[in-house]
Amino acid sequence: MVQHQRLAYARYARRGFLLGVALFALGILGHAVGPALFGPLPEWELTLFALMEFGGIGLALCSPIVFGVVLPLIE
Repeated sequence: MVQHQRLAYARYARRGFLLGVALFALGILGHAVGPALFGPLPEWELTLFALMEFGGIGLALCSPIVFGVVLPLIE
């Protein structure tokens, strides 16, 4: 007999959303505060902050959809 493990989809959706928001906030703060504190930043750091912003938005939008809607429906 096969037993299925019940995953806590709501917890994963919530934590994924909060991680996305945190990444977005760190990216914005890095762009705003970094040059004010440390002077001009290298291009790779600006690219990293931009990727954090876009990745945070993507994670915050996709995580609730995947873990809150899609995975519970296909279980």
